[in-house]
Amino acid sequence: MESTEGYVKYQLGLPHIDHLIAVLCVVAIVYKLTMLLAQRRAAMQSMELFPGPPSHWLFGHLKEFKQDGSDLKKILKWGQQYPYAFPIWFGPFVCFLNIHHPDYVKTILTSTEPKDDMIYTFAKPWMGDGLLVSEGQKWFRHRKLLTQGFHYAVLKPYVNLMSDSVKTMLDKWESYAKTNESFELFNHVSLMTLDSIMKCAFSYNSNCQTESGTNEYIKAVYEIRNLINLRFTTFPYHNDLIFYLSPHGFRQRKACKVAHSHTGEVIRKRKEALQDENELDRVQGKRNVDFLDILLLARDENKQGMSDEDIQAEVDTFMFAGHDTTASAMSFILYSLACHPEYQKMCRDEVLQALDGKDTMEWEDLSKIPYTTMFIKESLRLYPPVPGMSRITTKTITFFDGRTLPAGSRIGTSLYPLHRNATVWENPEKLHWSELCHERAESVHSADTAEIPSDRGPDANTTDNSSNSALLT
Repeated sequence: MESTEGYVKYQLGLPHIDHLIAVLCVVAIVYKLTMLLAQRRAAMQSMELFPGPPSHWLFGHLKEFKQDGSDLKKILKWGQQYPYAFPIWFGPFVCFLNIHHPDYVKTILTSTEPKDDMIYTFAKPWMGDGLLVSEGQKWFRHRKLLTQGFHYAVLKPYVNLMSDSVKTMLDKWESYAKTNESFELFNHVSLMTLDSIMKCAFSYNSNCQTESGTNEYIKAVYEIRNLINLRFTTFPYHNDLIFYLSPHGFRQRKACKVAHSHTGEVIRKRKEALQDENELDRVQGKRNVDFLDILLLARDENKQGMSDEDIQAEVDTFMFAGHDTTASAMSFILYSLACHPEYQKMCRDEVLQALDGKDTMEWEDLSKIPYTTMFIKESLRLYPPVPGMSRITTKTITFFDGRTLPAGSRIGTSLYPLHRNATVWENPEKLHWSELCHERAESVHSADTAEIPSDRGPDANTTDNSSNSALLT
């Protein structure tokens, strides 16, 4: 009889537990929605002084971006309609004030406002707490330790390695030239830059230009890159839990596992090789010092090095930050040369003169091609490889026209419309040879912020030397 009563009580207790769980779930959902609505209300209030294009209440402006090659033109059109700045909504809760005038940009770049890590947090499962994501003392310490890895003395030997990667790409192009068939340029350039990074930074011959279809690491890198972009443009995926439970989240975890396994093995083998080489100058006496050597041998003022986890994060960050941006820049430089055969001839003649019969550019030759260098810079003005940069305000920001933006707001500096701002540049969409002859620099006001290198910001000068060398080579 007692056992029967206990069983009845147990049965009667189950619905109460289910009800309690259901109530807690409802409370959690209501609380989250309340917080999100408060976030949306605050964002709308912060943007009251900045009119912009109409947005959908749920999708924001996401449906305006088709990812068909016309997105930047749409941003440029909005920039012409709304001078100085306008809000862009990525879904119902995330809003950026998009600024595209040098006087507005100057206000942000001369401030100490921290970077907004939203897009980088989407890449965090791959690159961990690397230089792009870390903050405070950890960021300062890592930046100081990494800076020596991009000194000119370290970069000089890389030129020959980059040239070898370029030759491999050109050999592939020769076979295409014989068929008179068109092909997608960016994919080839992207593999070439990836090949160069692997050789220069890790002394690793991946053969990715000839084995891209079978190399698991290369496939994982491209998979992660595509999923990061997908997550940014799909607002439900901004939520970590939703993305984690989605098929795309599963694919990202799988790809990250492959990528981490590969880089972890490269790091492990290099650590073993360096066991008897405890000093950087001893390593340099035997072979070229690469980025991985710098990471493994770097020591701070307390003689402390970086942990294995930190080294892994910086390696993956280097791949993330230096791969596609350099490939994009190179692709558009080639496009600009193709659009201007007269400039192409001048650059070719200058390069041939600098080579003086040699097959390969050397470090010293890079200073002998000033017109080619200026052509590259002008191409980067028209086609910046990084579309923008973002900050999040910690205090009220007042712009030169008197409009203000409260603390906690996101600001995006849009480089494409900034570099094509008609109030600054004469014929902004034209590639000016006058710039290559130093004329434009004398006539343009606000030069410091009218054109911004893609490396401008707190992480500048760590990778810009390496990227510039790659572009020139």
